[in-house]
Amino acid sequence: MTRKPLLSLVTPAYNEAEGIQAFHARAQAVMESLDGLDYEMIYVDDGSRDDSFKIMSEFAATNPRVKVVKFSRNFGHQIAITAGLDHACGDAIVFIDADLQDPPELIHEMITKWRDGFDVVYAKRARREGETRFKLWTAAIFYRLLRSLSNIDIPQDVGDFRLISARVANELRAMREKDRFIRGLVSWVGFPQTFVLYDRDERFAGETKYPLKKMLKFAFDGITSFSNTPLKVATWMGYGASALAFLYLASVFVQWAFGITVEGWATMMVAMLFLGGVQLICIGILGEYLGRIFNEIKPRPVYIVQEVASSAETITNDLETPASMAAFAEHGRR
Repeated sequence: MTRKPLLSLVTPAYNEAEGIQAFHARAQAVMESLDGLDYEMIYVDDGSRDDSFKIMSEFAATNPRVKVVKFSRNFGHQIAITAGLDHACGDAIVFIDADLQDPPELIHEMITKWRDGFDVVYAKRARREGETRFKLWTAAIFYRLLRSLSNIDIPQDVGDFRLISARVANELRAMREKDRFIRGLVSWVGFPQTFVLYDRDERFAGETKYPLKKMLKFAFDGITSFSNTPLKVATWMGYGASALAFLYLASVFVQWAFGITVEGWATMMVAMLFLGGVQLICIGILGEYLGRIFNEIKPRPVYIVQEVASSAETITNDLETPASMAAFAEHGRR
């Protein structure tokens, strides 16, 4: 007998106790309704401080197709997706958050596109409910700025809600960089890609896990991971500052020729502050890239698993090596 193709659903969760049961009910109903597919559901608890892991462990205890991976601390959303990817065994894998802003029912359309031969099917937002104008405005600027700066085609108005095939998943598993930007990595891998349109709903419960500080870091990670344009901008700013300095020097000679002398510190201080500011900006840009190089060369695993819960067994990280360490060791041997 030939086995059914397996679909893996990967869901990162951080302090989602208020809404995780509603998400699981909808997601499990969708997975059980898939025609001709078997499924598994992998939750990744990203160091939650509420009862998220306890609730998700109950899902695993009652359904052998559910597995819960618990981090030793909070490693971040993109790392949680990576851990779910490492533990997934599917012929296709879907990434989806637990806040129900992305409807699990859309998976049916993704499966249809996958069966048509596409390796990546991403969900493109036609409308976003329940978000402030500031969030919508900054998100629009970020996606368009990233696309203009990057040397790869990263789709606009697209999050991490997507389906990838097994061969795309294998390529992503080989990439063990620390400052991860999953949607950029998926675009970089290539293979046939398409999209499905949907209207994004409001968060079902709880608070957003991406405040302004995390959004800024996420934006910097995306830009610096896939573009060296900021380094070029630093060079252009240096050229611009030098050009202004020469223009000012020319004006000094003109004033001297006409016998005009201006005494005081104002002009000199403005010039000094301008040049100093340009230099500090350039040093800061260099520091961002050097910091990421420093982070990448440290031989630390991408994440650490404290516990894996399933109906079959519960594994702690006292003696066993988690999937992340195995993948990291394999990458080191290459």
